[in-house]
Amino acid sequence: MSRKISYILILIGGIIAIYAQAREDQNQYILITGIVILMLGIYSISRNIPSKKDMDDDNQNDL
Repeated sequence: MSRKISYILILIGGIIAIYAQAREDQNQYILITGIVILMLGIYSISRNIPSKKDMDDDNQNDL
């Protein structure tokens, strides 16, 4: 997924989760759906970030 879609998923998931909790009669299914969409966006963004260990290994190889 592209980065823009990931940010849109995070935004939509956050809005849905906040909306589901703000209501007096919380709908658990809406809340869970919002959290799942939020986590999908976070996962797709974090998948593209290199780990710190890989970055440290690259720095040691350069020396």
